[in-house]
Amino acid sequence: MADITTPVGAPEEVVTKALVREIDLAAFGAQGTLALITIDNGLDHTRPNTLGPKSLQELDNAITAAENSSAVAIAITGKPFIFAAGADLSGLPFVTEKSQSLAIGKFGHDVFKRLGRSKKATFAFINGLALGGGLEVGLHCNYRTMASTALTALPECFLGIVPGWGGATILPKLIGPERAVQVIILNALNNNTMMKAKEAQGLGVVDAVYEPADFLERSVAFAARIISGKEQIDRQDYTADVAAWDKAIATGKAAIAKKYGGADIEAPRRALELIYAARTNTLDQGFDAEDEILANLVMGNPLRSSLYAFNLIQKKRKKVEGAPKPALARKVTKVGVVGAGLMASQLALLIVRNLKVPVVMTDLDQARVDKGVAWVHAEIAKLVEKKRLNEEAGRRLSLLVTGSVDQSVFAGADFIIEAVFEELSIKQKLFKDLEAIIAPECVLATNTSSLSVEKMGEGLQHPERVVGFHFFNPVAVMPLLEVARTSKTDDATTATAINVGKELKKTMIICKDAPGFVVNRLLTRFMGEVTDAMDEGTPADVADNALRPLGFPMSPFELFGLVGPGVALHVSKTLNANLGPRYRVSPTVQRLVDKGVKTFYTKDESGKLIPNPEALALVEKGTKASTGEGVKLRALKALAEEARMMLDEGVVATAAEIDLCMLMGAGWPMHLGGILPYLDREGISEVVCGQRFHPHGVASLPA
Repeated sequence: MADITTPVGAPEEVVTKALVREIDLAAFGAQGTLALITIDNGLDHTRPNTLGPKSLQELDNAITAAENSSAVAIAITGKPFIFAAGADLSGLPFVTEKSQSLAIGKFGHDVFKRLGRSKKATFAFINGLALGGGLEVGLHCNYRTMASTALTALPECFLGIVPGWGGATILPKLIGPERAVQVIILNALNNNTMMKAKEAQGLGVVDAVYEPADFLERSVAFAARIISGKEQIDRQDYTADVAAWDKAIATGKAAIAKKYGGADIEAPRRALELIYAARTNTLDQGFDAEDEILANLVMGNPLRSSLYAFNLIQKKRKKVEGAPKPALARKVTKVGVVGAGLMASQLALLIVRNLKVPVVMTDLDQARVDKGVAWVHAEIAKLVEKKRLNEEAGRRLSLLVTGSVDQSVFAGADFIIEAVFEELSIKQKLFKDLEAIIAPECVLATNTSSLSVEKMGEGLQHPERVVGFHFFNPVAVMPLLEVARTSKTDDATTATAINVGKELKKTMIICKDAPGFVVNRLLTRFMGEVTDAMDEGTPADVADNALRPLGFPMSPFELFGLVGPGVALHVSKTLNANLGPRYRVSPTVQRLVDKGVKTFYTKDESGKLIPNPEALALVEKGTKASTGEGVKLRALKALAEEARMMLDEGVVATAAEIDLCMLMGAGWPMHLGGILPYLDREGISEVVCGQRFHPHGVASLPA
């Protein structure tokens, strides 16, 4: 085995075995046998095959056995449902020397390239999920087949590294620079979008796609046709067209700039360098460059931060901190949605698609009800049109969504969520009216973003069934759901809400019923410091661009336009009234609302964002300008102060939950990890709070 030791403190590697058997090709019309290597970690499909040092040695031994056999060809496949999920990343946060990282990168290349340089034809039968190094194993082979249900991706840039076992060098040569940029950069930065089998075939990543029922048999038959010369796969040489490579790199740079707001993020930039170099590099030159760049990235903060964030998200998807026992949850067979505006309609669509139970919507008049129901039906029809639903399923879902102006239709509902105007008295009256109609066990949930949930339940016979259920816009896309318990909310209500959230496929935190919950409280404080700096005299562009180096996808004032001045003003006023003057109500924002000005930016004829002169004319004319660095530091200090208060107040139980909320609900960049580890690393936590939020760091957190 290669001389690679497990880093001190790293979890024990789950070893993926590599088993070899020979398949007679006579029945498939070819002479000789095929040496089939099956990689399998011996666990069920919830734990994918991964490739750490011991697993790579297993694969190396299997390739040697296949090479030494009488077989005429070699193929590699995975266990049921899983090909391989790539490198075992659990040990990377514990790597302390660059030489350790360099060694694992080189060993992976040494093993994989044996498949590309064998005198025997080599095949990858990608029978299931293939991510990162899993796909790279296949790229080293001469030919690839893929099961129609399998998914594949190179997610490395999403995690703060580069495809380092051949992907950044082989893929551009195989499918061309434009398609390689799509797979390595665009897909990875778009929340790690995965390719379906047909898409992978269309891009040229794989050569053939077969149904899973007889996938292995048909893949062997494909191999037999190649070996016997009955079928030939032609490969194109993409290296001559320099203009195509320049264009592809420009596309990648534009995508990176858009994703990170113009900030210089090393991993995707380095990946683009490797892609461009693949045009002239030999394979060995490309592999050496991958090793060096990957080793450097492994030693940097972005990877460790990304791994912390990624592992945190994966962990919290499965387990909600402080959730009551699932057995306490009540069955939900009918859902009511109060309101038929856009937010309410989005909620109705999400609920009916996932719970597949009757959903009834109400509003003040029939026209609004009809419009809301029609919107849901139209969205279902679009899903059928796009073949994401079959016609029968679409018809069934549409029949489940109805509307009325009469709230008596909520009789028999087990769960009701309101999304009406953000006015406490309106919501209080609504819940009192509903209590006369519904059963005592029916949950009353509110999608409020800033109002007191407990006050909504005042005067009710059963305030224990009231719970905050705060979604983020757009509802179908944003993964976070804040579940807010009041002092009276009981365990059965909370358990029911958590169960509904899981069925809606949301990542949840349970928080105390406190103004702004988690995300809006932090985001409003953060944004408030930027608008305050502008009101004090800092030029609008300086204030707005101060945080661009962090890599947010949009600036504070761009986000302001998306949220809307009216919502921003309402939230800031609510938090000002409840939390005090540190939540200042901006006179500029008040003027924007009064004058009906919606955004700080407009678009020119080319679609580029430019300052809105109407908004600039309404900016408070202060005389105390700050620098961009001053605004950035001020905003980050405010975040540290507010986060410390929230933990002291028990709004959430752990610092990790604040990290999760900002990652999933506010777009905090993955490469920075959680917000609180970032504040710790920058020294801001200790300056503001006298202590770190994560005293022992986050690099050693287990996956």
